[in-house]
Amino acid sequence: MRPALVALGLLAFVRAAAADDAPPWLREAAAAATPALEPRVRALVLKDEALVQVGEDGAITTTRRRAVRVLTGDGRREADCNVVYPAGTTKVKDMRGFVLWPGGEVTRQGKESVVDLALASGDLYNDVRVRVISASDEVRPGAVFGCETVHEDKSVFTQLDWPFQDELPVVASAFSLSLPVGWSATGVVYNHARQEPVVAGRSLRWELRDLPPIEAEPARPALTSIAPWLAVSLVPPAGARPGVGRTFTGWPDVALWLSQLADPQTSVSPELASKASELTRDSPTEYERIRAIGRYAQAVKYVSIQTGIGRGGGYRPHLAAEVLARGYGDCKDKANLMRTLLKAVGIVAYPVAVFAGDRERVREDWLSPQQFNHAIVAVRLKEALDVPAASSVPRLGPVLFFDPTDEHTPVGLLPQHEEGSLALLVSAEHGTLLALPTSPPETNRVERRLELALAEDGTVSGTVEEVAVGHAAASYRRDQEEGAAGGYRKQMEAWVAKSGPGARLGALDLKPEPPDAVRLALDFTTPAYAKAMRGQLLVVKARVLPGRNRVNLYETSRKYPVVLDGQAFEERMRMKLPEGFVVDELPRPSQGRSAYGEHSASCEVKDGYLSCRRSMKVSAAVIPVEQYAEARNFFAWVNTDGEPLVLSRRAAAGPR
Repeated sequence: MRPALVALGLLAFVRAAAADDAPPWLREAAAAATPALEPRVRALVLKDEALVQVGEDGAITTTRRRAVRVLTGDGRREADCNVVYPAGTTKVKDMRGFVLWPGGEVTRQGKESVVDLALASGDLYNDVRVRVISASDEVRPGAVFGCETVHEDKSVFTQLDWPFQDELPVVASAFSLSLPVGWSATGVVYNHARQEPVVAGRSLRWELRDLPPIEAEPARPALTSIAPWLAVSLVPPAGARPGVGRTFTGWPDVALWLSQLADPQTSVSPELASKASELTRDSPTEYERIRAIGRYAQAVKYVSIQTGIGRGGGYRPHLAAEVLARGYGDCKDKANLMRTLLKAVGIVAYPVAVFAGDRERVREDWLSPQQFNHAIVAVRLKEALDVPAASSVPRLGPVLFFDPTDEHTPVGLLPQHEEGSLALLVSAEHGTLLALPTSPPETNRVERRLELALAEDGTVSGTVEEVAVGHAAASYRRDQEEGAAGGYRKQMEAWVAKSGPGARLGALDLKPEPPDAVRLALDFTTPAYAKAMRGQLLVVKARVLPGRNRVNLYETSRKYPVVLDGQAFEERMRMKLPEGFVVDELPRPSQGRSAYGEHSASCEVKDGYLSCRRSMKVSAAVIPVEQYAEARNFFAWVNTDGEPLVLSRRAAAGPR
């Protein structure tokens, strides 16, 4: 994610007419022809190259060269570059930018155009900064923006990674590594065919060319599971001097290293002990104490600083007492605070390193802390718990996993994007790479009840009540928070409007339903819900309102797999039919089953009421492209209104 930039439009530009003001590498990159691309592609990466020089002492100097051709107005935001660095361990030695205009003129940006900012404004104890150079306010479609940066840092471990691509198409992307005598390196390219480096003396080079754009598709895997990236492991010579980057022999060794950073930060101060006692005063059971402390840790203000920044310096949490006093911290700070509060009441907990946002990102065969970008907690239990986020860990027994950063997901549940992912339990004695537990579909369900009345002019009115549990409840809470100050009501008005033209939302209420559910209640009126025909027929949709978290697989073909989250849904509707009408056609029952889900629907008319029931259950799965047609057909049914109900006016009885 690009950091927020302030007042970059005021940067001074140095104009130069001489053609040789652009470096040769940029001129060469700009000479590349633009391939045939869809009009929506905003920019083309002509060149993205890292030249990495490793010193005998483990110091790493990286020169990065990047050239981007802007193709659309929206592509102007690609005309910038930045270096994120911790002020104490990394030195940015050079940074310069260039705009190569279609006519050959060059705009050069030197030191006078560089802006240096705090990565997170207002973070009093964070020294991570970002140095930025940008031409986004200057460039126009057709121009090429180039940037060259040089920075030097001292690695605390001996792994490097390189993303060959984001979602933009790429002409050429490369990673070159130069090693001192006695050093060696291995590298693996993921999300791509096997790629061996070109070796020249002490240098290795991996290069990919002509990478197509990564398209946005519904329910697509995360970009980190699609875009190719390189994982490199450096091997220093035997007997290398102290201070050379750390190498790892297995995942327990990685866990040991991380525990040596985290464990000293869990000292229980008097203030921490007092707070823990206060939080758990009315919690007689172990689980209740965990829940009380977990809720408090969730409420601590979150300041986003990525784990791993500074080649290792970003892995050490701040002292728990410091986080308690300041009232804010990043993911590892909140996790460390929670485990320290638990420690104060006699409950053992461990940090857990995960990759948030992509269950498939972590690779078991690359031993590196750099695979993780987030920290959560594993709480050791005395007795097993029957909750989705609990599982048994070898040599530890029952463990409860919890993410104190996600304020919408309660203790007992993990955020859905973390479920099933590989994570590292950080412990000197019990460190291991493990799969996080996954919740079954039934624990993430919405139960909907509709009580409606249909008038003979086609107007429908009534109430809707939903009870959401598990991840569905977390989603409802998140929607309400993000839609505060009237925005949530507008969301619900847009949903109700899908029942027909002129729909009006009346009362609306969303409130907690103990212990961790959410109850939604509303009433509405839709004047044109049923279609009246010649005053004698009413054509009624059996489904009044669609699901609110639908998977829409509308494309006939697919490039990427479909990622499904586990969920369940049940709807029961009762509709009072207008007097004087009888049923001509009733929707036929339907049901279907696949390897990853099932659905059913049925309706009946009795005592003047239409009663319909719909249900769906989907298991978490990744559906390969070869099975896309099956998935598309499944969700086409899930999202359809189904067959209509046809009512006809009953003929009046004639004279006897």
